[in-house]
Amino acid sequence: MPENSTEVTAAGIARLAGVGRAAVSNWRRRHADFPKPVGGTETSPAFSLSEVEQWLRDQGKLAEVPLRERVWQQLAGHPLGPVPALVHSGCALLVLRNDPSAWREIAAVPDEAMAGVLSLVLDDVLAERFGPAEERGRAVHTPGRAELLPSVAMLRGVAELAAENGPRDTFEFLLGRQLDANPRQYTLTPPGLAALMAALADAGERPARTVLDPAAGTGALLCAVGRRDTLYAQEADPDLASLTALRLALHEETGTGRAIRVRTGDTLLADAFPRLAADAVLCHPPFNERNWGHDELAYDPRWEYGFPARTESELAWVQHALARLREGGTAVLLMPPAAASRRSGRRIRADLLRRGALRAVIALPAGAAPPYGIPLHLWVLRKPGNGVRSSPHLLLVDTAEPTEPAVPGQAATTPAGGRDRLDWQAVHAVVLDAWQSFVGEGEGEGEGTGAGEARAKSEGVGEGRGGGGRVVPVIQLLDDDVDLAPARHLPPPAATSGPAELTRVRERLTETLGRTGTLTPPPVAPSVPAHWPLTTVGELARAGALRLYTGGSGVGPAPTPVPVLTEHDVLASTAPSGTLPAEGPSEEPVLVAAGDVVVPVLGGGSVVRVIDDTTAGAALGRNLQLLRPDPAALDPWFLAGFLRGTANNRQASSYASTATRLDARRLQLPRLPLAEQRGYGERFRALADFEEALRLIGRFGGQLVQGMYDGLTDGTIAPK
Repeated sequence: MPENSTEVTAAGIARLAGVGRAAVSNWRRRHADFPKPVGGTETSPAFSLSEVEQWLRDQGKLAEVPLRERVWQQLAGHPLGPVPALVHSGCALLVLRNDPSAWREIAAVPDEAMAGVLSLVLDDVLAERFGPAEERGRAVHTPGRAELLPSVAMLRGVAELAAENGPRDTFEFLLGRQLDANPRQYTLTPPGLAALMAALADAGERPARTVLDPAAGTGALLCAVGRRDTLYAQEADPDLASLTALRLALHEETGTGRAIRVRTGDTLLADAFPRLAADAVLCHPPFNERNWGHDELAYDPRWEYGFPARTESELAWVQHALARLREGGTAVLLMPPAAASRRSGRRIRADLLRRGALRAVIALPAGAAPPYGIPLHLWVLRKPGNGVRSSPHLLLVDTAEPTEPAVPGQAATTPAGGRDRLDWQAVHAVVLDAWQSFVGEGEGEGEGTGAGEARAKSEGVGEGRGGGGRVVPVIQLLDDDVDLAPARHLPPPAATSGPAELTRVRERLTETLGRTGTLTPPPVAPSVPAHWPLTTVGELARAGALRLYTGGSGVGPAPTPVPVLTEHDVLASTAPSGTLPAEGPSEEPVLVAAGDVVVPVLGGGSVVRVIDDTTAGAALGRNLQLLRPDPAALDPWFLAGFLRGTANNRQASSYASTATRLDARRLQLPRLPLAEQRGYGERFRALADFEEALRLIGRFGGQLVQGMYDGLTDGTIAPK
């Protein structure tokens, strides 16, 4: 095997050939000429990519490796590791984007010469974009000839992929694959949240021309701000700092001349921009850090509002953001909800309020960002100064409360929480409407005890669109706790909207209870257990009786916007509630059609959904498997019914320490003529209707009970 050859794991081989990992294991056992491992471990061996490709072609199992898959496998199996390979790819794409003709000349020479020439060219390109090489803390260093040599073959493929998709989208695809392959290694800021934070920062008196992210991560926040004069970023992880710098540079239009300054280092302990006065600061800081520099930074001038306790690292980031703003500049930070109410931070919160630095606290739905189970907050701040009027009010907005659908089968229109099923458009509308109304009316300035006070106490802002907001006088918040959690100051969203809505819920419950009586299955009679000849879903797929598809997170936008059928939608039997990314790889999503059968991958439960006309056309979400039966060979309701059998699910599931995974190929069903299948299918469909009626009874019953509790406790219902 050539030195520095790209390696690939069994999972990578399975992706290349379009099969499961079990098939790769079978090939290794059955074929003596299967390539031998060249690395890895005994339990996770690695193979030479070139040898595997040749073997697959010789066996007729691989006509041609898709270019995007080949490039990814070269990057993932790079001898220096995937992150250095991704950095080299970003550097090459930057050269290609800036001067395509220069790249063609570089790529025309042999590999060894190409590595040397590319290193020299990169020295100038990187200095132009990120500053001189000797500049302290520059995020992207110039790779030398020896570093680039193992990457040359991969870079040729990267350039070929860029010719199809463009340099920026190519880098986004490779970076996205790396992030998806290592979900626990990176803390990500979802695109919808990044766009919201950027919009809040840009809603001030003048557009932000210089923007800083002091905890840049993968650069999602700065990518969301659009065209600006200068972007500043700092990231403690050198690998992430390099990727962020290249990502930002590739997001720029050629010839704009915008400065990008990305530095490596711990922001709190070693601030790379101590004299910066930015127009805006966007930050998704690390949460709950105990070793943020409490002992070393006791006398730091940034603690203008009080020295943060060891347990209040987030308040250190807040004050750092304020210290790096010009007077009147805006900062938007993602914060854990505890930062709004912990007693150890109450003095700093009080001073932020008294001096008018903290302008808004916004509660987001659970699932907006990791940790996904917690409804995080956004804090919006403005730096006080001589020319900046302070505000005697604080805007509180709560979008965190999920709302159940009022009509069976209709998706919730409010920003209900949950990963992959947030309605970001609704969240943006609620938050931005409230914020723009707040800043547009002077943030309560000059209103005294007249209209402003009345509005602050009663009207609220942003209500009626799936969330609630209220402008609260600061004086009301300066008590012993200085608790700024929106949920504690906004009226709780009731499960219903008063007695009239409770009456409608009761009517729907009564109607559904009556319908359930007709749907209840008839008494069952004992029967001799049937002994059918069985087949598996995998065998039916090989025979062409059905086709198998898998949903995933690596797909990009569809040609036209479509909703996404998520794992939660299948489990809860609700309408598609997810959304596709605005940007991403060019792989088109799988669109579901009427008669398809969808099965969740995780959980081990016997949940199956048959797609109807109202759901058809949605994209298949992650952790879902789709079975598309040939109607001339398989009845979809027959297929779905037998897939739900408890014993069937047990034998088709694998069990790990933290999750149960279902392999749809191993699910079994009997071989029956189509006419008999339809008889079973009709019975299974009737059971599904009965199950849906029971689900609605639980939903309407819960709404009625909670609405009665709320009405009795808030006085809108009398205890008659």
